[in-house]
Amino acid sequence: MLYQLNLSRVLFLDIETVSLESAYENLSERMQKLWNRKASHLKTDEKESPEQLYGRAGIYAEFGKIIVISVGYFNGSEFRLKSFYGDNEKQLLQEFATLLNRHYANADDLLCAHNGKEFDFPYIARRMMINGIELPAILQIAGKKPWEVKHLDTMELWKFGDYKSYTSLDLLTAIFDIPTPKDDIDGSQVGKVYWEQHDLERIRHYCQKDVLAIAQLMRRYLNLPLIKDEQVVISA
Repeated sequence: MLYQLNLSRVLFLDIETVSLESAYENLSERMQKLWNRKASHLKTDEKESPEQLYGRAGIYAEFGKIIVISVGYFNGSEFRLKSFYGDNEKQLLQEFATLLNRHYANADDLLCAHNGKEFDFPYIARRMMINGIELPAILQIAGKKPWEVKHLDTMELWKFGDYKSYTSLDLLTAIFDIPTPKDDIDGSQVGKVYWEQHDLERIRHYCQKDVLAIAQLMRRYLNLPLIKDEQVVISA
């Protein structure tokens, strides 16, 4: 039951992703053909070209890559934030896998993200496999029964069995009166900030803000007081 959840055993996370290449023309001929096929199913206007649609490639693990994984966890009265980020996707994924293997390998450990079951968890697992990284046990779901999968999803919890709609993290933080800092970017701008400005620190800060928001939302679900600013600690 949710109200019996031990928050000290939950790792909250969020990821930021971008396209594999800065532009469509930088793809290999083979990958261009495959993206063309994908793009044909994405366009809502016949005039949209694969080149124009390539800005959406980052949301697909086959055509994108992870540049930031931010995590948060409760340590006593503190909520600690840490990020794995950089241009070397394999390195940041290996570091994240090491964290999971060392500290989140027990039966009562859980991962939590917003829309994590549809996006974050499978995306991470797919990119680990592509990079030749063995999946940590907590990401291995093949053959498991639903109640054996150690994944929480704040969006799924809000649905209460209703599968008709997507509810954004921004909307939920607003209706639960969770304060969030004003950002100069949103998720749709991450690719541009990365490829044109290469401002990884800016993207990391944005990602960590979302991790804190997910943890705050979970506390609202549990009818617990929100995390105070002075309780948040950002690790190097």
